[in-house]
Amino acid sequence: MKSMIRMRMSSHDVHYGGNLVDGAKMLQLFGDVATELLIQNDGDEGLFKAYDSVEFMAPVYAGDYIEAVGEIVNVGNSSRKMVFEARKVIIPRNDINDSAAEVLKDPIVVCKASGTCVVPKDKQRL
Repeated sequence: MKSMIRMRMSSHDVHYGGNLVDGAKMLQLFGDVATELLIQNDGDEGLFKAYDSVEFMAPVYAGDYIEAVGEIVNVGNSSRKMVFEARKVIIPRNDINDSAAEVLKDPIVVCKASGTCVVPKDKQRL
C-alpha cells in the first residue's frame, strides 16, 4: 500500500538564510503520509512511534515542489513499518523571471526515512 502528497514549499517553511527550508518539514510530510497509510490500512490514524533512520540528501528551498511518498513494508499485530522518500519535482527559475518554474525531468531525492507506527488492536477497524 502506497500514499503520496505533493506541496509547494513557501516562505513560511524557510528556517535558514538563502530561503533554505528546515529539514523537519520533510518529516512533517512523512507524518501526513503515514497517517493516510494507517487510515487506509486500519481505519484509524494511529501514532508515529519512531524513525529508524532519516537521511537528508539535498537542500529544499522556498518555491520547490516536493512529492513525499510512503509505503507500508511490514505489518505486525499493532506495528506498521514504513519507508518514505521526498523528491523535488518542480523548481522556481528566478534566473529567468519572477514567475518562471521548471518541471524536473529527473526528480531529485531530498530525504529518505524509515519508521514505525502503531495502531492499538482495539482501534483497528479494517
